[in-house]
Amino acid sequence: MIKAFQSIVCAAVLLSGTPALAQQLDNPAAAFGRRTAVHSIALSPSGDHVVFVGAAAGRGSSAYVASVEGGEARVIASTTGDPGNLRWCRYSGIDRIVCAISALNESYMGDVLGVSRLVAMDEEGENALSLSQHRGGRFDGQIIDWLPGENNEVLISRWGRGGLRVVRADTVTGDSSQAERPNERAGGFITDGRGNVRIMLMRERRGATGMSANDINAFFREPGGIRWENLSTYNSEDRSGFYPSVIDPDLDVVYGFERVDGRHAVFRVQLNDTLDRELLYSHDSVDVGNLITIGRDRRVIGVGYAEDRPVVEYFDAEFVALANSLSGALSNVPMIRFVDINDDETRVLIWAGSDTDPGRYYVFDRNAMTLNHILDERPVLADVPLSPVRPIQYPASDGTMIPGYLTLPVGREGERLPTIVMPHGGPEARDVWGFDWMAQFFAYQGYAVLQPNFRGSAGYGSGWLAENGFRNWETAIRDINDGARWLISEGIADPDRLAGVGWSYGGYAVLQSATYEPNLFKAIVAIAPVTDLPALRREGLRYRDGRNFSEYLGNGPHIEAGSPARNADRIVAPVLLFHGDLDVNVNIEQSRRMQDRLEDAGRESELIIFEGLEHSLVDSEIRAQMLEHTDRFLRTAFARSN
Repeated sequence: MIKAFQSIVCAAVLLSGTPALAQQLDNPAAAFGRRTAVHSIALSPSGDHVVFVGAAAGRGSSAYVASVEGGEARVIASTTGDPGNLRWCRYSGIDRIVCAISALNESYMGDVLGVSRLVAMDEEGENALSLSQHRGGRFDGQIIDWLPGENNEVLISRWGRGGLRVVRADTVTGDSSQAERPNERAGGFITDGRGNVRIMLMRERRGATGMSANDINAFFREPGGIRWENLSTYNSEDRSGFYPSVIDPDLDVVYGFERVDGRHAVFRVQLNDTLDRELLYSHDSVDVGNLITIGRDRRVIGVGYAEDRPVVEYFDAEFVALANSLSGALSNVPMIRFVDINDDETRVLIWAGSDTDPGRYYVFDRNAMTLNHILDERPVLADVPLSPVRPIQYPASDGTMIPGYLTLPVGREGERLPTIVMPHGGPEARDVWGFDWMAQFFAYQGYAVLQPNFRGSAGYGSGWLAENGFRNWETAIRDINDGARWLISEGIADPDRLAGVGWSYGGYAVLQSATYEPNLFKAIVAIAPVTDLPALRREGLRYRDGRNFSEYLGNGPHIEAGSPARNADRIVAPVLLFHGDLDVNVNIEQSRRMQDRLEDAGRESELIIFEGLEHSLVDSEIRAQMLEHTDRFLRTAFARSN
């Protein structure tokens, strides 16, 4: 079967035509800043159609339905992004679709609040129906079970009077019934994919304050049972204990995560009074990042993690064979993901991409043994020569080897290039090998780009994460700056044309780098950055998790010393700031405060505010403006430093 499949796939690829000539872009900022044509996609239960959500003009989005056999996709719903936008769509039945819409609004008290709605409609976009059961609530709830065996019904967990509950909702009529009574202490429920609520998560509270504590207790019940039994306790501060994720009803186990030797590993636990545990997968150097699930019942088929490159280990023998065959047939796109599968598992939705390929979608028909290319994630870049991304390591000042990724302009090696050091956000995140629209834009414009996974990054275990990138900011910033010095020593970077560019925590990091070693970077660009840690703590204390966040930041002299806005007079490089005024992740006052302090210190700086936009600046035109403005700013700053 595998040989036959591989030959058919190869033939399909070869018959698709000779490669197009390399395309040169008239407006690189617009091309790379354009949001993805597909950011959510799912197969219909029959496997005949896909529904996907992609970018529309500006900050808008549209939902489309398309045949997997080809033909033009039809729009079934659209939003303008002012204020709402489509997030995802998925089939709830043979020809019925549910979409999630989210929006950000400024409240009468000045806070920016998120709002979400669930809307059902036919494949043609007709007979739209809100699944909301109450008016005035911020959230319609979360679909926790798609009930694949019961056409057009779903289970939704929803906040209301008495706490969190679960309702069974008909996506055609809107009728609903209670599936799990409200519980004021519940923070989440997990079903078995067959309509049975089997696990309840409870976040403990801090006495009379009502604020969240660090412990998350999980309870389970046996099939058909009523009584909740203790399953596990997970501590969100030190990340100890077992955190449940997905249930397999056939094995009657729950898959979840727990640390082994300081790194996240996957266990499965029997859901009966034995609570028998099995270590399913662990890695000796990196965290297991996620469970790989497929289908409307979220069947677990493997685990994913990232070493130098992303890796998937499949448990299911059929998917092992399919992945191996696809890797041989689509060798130019080495990253392959199984995105979805139809209800009878005859058709599989596949994504394939690489560092130089933003990604494309295929549908594999197991009966006909055919592979149809249906969509490109970024069509405008399909024939554009992109830059290979090279996994690297460089020595920190204490001798520790820091992993990261280096992107060079096409055809250029180390030759004293204009260079950008671009630390990731988070801080508890990490960069991975693959396509990155900002790094690729800068490389296309002739810059070298380093993306360091400094200490404080996630993915490498508790030792590497340390306390976090705020408490241990000195270590994180030294690692980032050591990366810049390594680029100079290797002859890659021109020291007079070296900049720091970052988003969110990355923006914080490059600003803090400029206070820590003022003469290293010749220009700083910070997008939606944290700039003042004491102010960040005060903002956080308004929310239920505020006490946890305050403890996360810690107390001591590192708070004042680690705030770029409070040390703005040490910065000598010109600074460019971008921020959306509806940012719920990092309040815009953080950038305003930074700009004020830089002006007070007589430093060269500019703050550009994007009205009506959130943390990710989900607007293709705004992203293009930001890229173009950044490129122009860097070239001007570099010209002055020479």
